Amino acid sequence: QVQLVESGGGLVQYGGSLRLSCGASGRTFSNYVMGWFRQAPGKEREFVSAISWSGGRTHYGDSMKGRFTISRDNAKNTVYLQMNSLKPEDTAVYYCAAAALIGWNPGAGANARNYNYWGQGTQVTVSS
Repeated sequence: QVQLVESGGGLVQYGGSLRLSCGASGRTFSNYVMGWFRQAPGKEREFVSAISWSGGRTHYGDSMKGRFTISRDNAKNTVYLQMNSLKPEDTAVYYCAAAALIGWNPGAGANARNYNYWGQGTQVTVSS
C-alpha cells in the first residue's frame, strides 16, 4: 500500500502561482511513476502531469505545458506540482497518484487507469 496526501491548494488570483505537494508513505516511493490529475465540477478527470521514477522524464497535458512543472524528491518521498500563470479554468480538485509502471511511456503515464494509488485531493480555485 502507498498512502498519498496532497497539500498546497487554495485560492489564488488569475495569473498567480501555487505549489502543490504530495507526500507518500508505505512502499518505496522511487518504485512508482507519479502523476497529477484534476477534476472540475461536472467534468471528467483530466491528466495534468507525470514524472518518471528518478524524475528524469516528465509529461504534461497540452493546456499545462509551459505553465506547470512537476518534480520529485525521492529522499523526501514527495512529488511537487508548480503551477504558474493560473487561469480560472485551472480550478479543480487536484489529485496525485502512484503507478507501478514498467518502462516509461508518456501515454501510459497519462492514463488514470494505470495508477494504483490515489490521494484524496486538494482544491485549487483561481479567481478572475
